[in-house]
Amino acid sequence: MGRSIMRLRTDYRHWHMVATRWRDIDIYAHVNNVEYYTWFDTVVQSWLIEQGLLDLGSSDPIGLVVETGCRYAAPIGFPQNLDIGLSVARIGNSSVTYHLGIFPQGEVAAAAEGHFTHVYVDRAGRRPVSLPPRWRSALETLLE
Repeated sequence: MGRSIMRLRTDYRHWHMVATRWRDIDIYAHVNNVEYYTWFDTVVQSWLIEQGLLDLGSSDPIGLVVETGCRYAAPIGFPQNLDIGLSVARIGNSSVTYHLGIFPQGEVAAAAEGHFTHVYVDRAGRRPVSLPPRWRSALETLLE
């Protein structure tokens, strides 16, 4: 069974730049896999904040990560600037699945791609809630 092809730059709707840090590098001289998940979370949360949907101290609803994954195609090192693409694969009643692609700047091919699913819950009770219309409208701009 062959490996499926990575998504293209054109598959993403929003871009965020991240620079690798010296501390991201592991003993094998490439970025450690845990850093990719930090980038995914940073890109999603940054977009929500930029859209005026998320205030870290008071927003309701809040997103809880219920699933995440990553496929790796090429190593990333230091120093390196990365373009991280964001799109929405699925909007449910209370959940959103994001797709993210990590591209070294100037490269056409993704070094990695991932998915990240939030279930949106009320802040106090942590029970799933329907996405507010304003959230749904903003998220639809990222649909693939």
